[in-house]
Amino acid sequence: MAISFDPDHETIPLRDGETSPGRLAQGEYGARAGVPRIMAMLEKYGVPATFFMPAVSALLHPEEARAYVDAGHEVAVHGWIHERNMLLPETDERALVEKSVETLTRLTGQRPVGVRTPSWDFSPTTLATLVDAGFTYDSSLMADDEPYEILAHGEPTGLVEIPVEWLRDDAPYFTMDRYGSVRPHSRPRDVLEIWKDEFEAAYHEGGVFQLTLHPHVIGHRSRMVVLRELLDHIEAHPQVWYATHAQIAAEVRREMPRRTSENRT
Repeated sequence: MAISFDPDHETIPLRDGETSPGRLAQGEYGARAGVPRIMAMLEKYGVPATFFMPAVSALLHPEEARAYVDAGHEVAVHGWIHERNMLLPETDERALVEKSVETLTRLTGQRPVGVRTPSWDFSPTTLATLVDAGFTYDSSLMADDEPYEILAHGEPTGLVEIPVEWLRDDAPYFTMDRYGSVRPHSRPRDVLEIWKDEFEAAYHEGGVFQLTLHPHVIGHRSRMVVLRELLDHIEAHPQVWYATHAQIAAEVRREMPRRTSENRT
């Protein structure tokens, strides 16, 4: 099981130049209420997590970023200010990746080895940017249920993809835009059923169950109830490995030379 959280907090409205107290408070909820609940839950269950944190979010909440590492979790890159990397020229995208790595390294004391692009997508130059930055894995794409190596023009890059999916993300089910058409607000227990089914399928295949959550979304009381029920459900299954994304990527990378050799044979 690879559970991840994206502590976007205030970065999404700030990215769009929205500075009204209402919009900022909606993001601030993640830092004030959601994160403490999440950290207590992870400690109770003994589950390590990966936190994909925008650098500006870490600058606004430096003690939070450090607390993740101090508790044994992983902090990875999630853009500078949750920018739309698909719209950036190459020089700007590279500069923001470099600034993000430097900021998270300075604030947490550990250099990030993984990245999740803010857009869950690549620009024409994103792959080269991530490889040149020295990342060992990405978690933004959706080509498989299981981790795989990203290829460039048919050639291996050494960059592991730990795929995401909207099915296993809390935002599509629970987010709301007061002035737009995004108002799904699914029943938390309906979402729990989907995630249980996703886990069961992964478990019986001996695969990876990856989950993407946001403190300002999942951190509300009724949603934390179903997240704890999901962990109770998973705990009832023997031989489940709870791992950070970096740990899974390391295992995949150890297998890559053998797989390449077998394919050539």
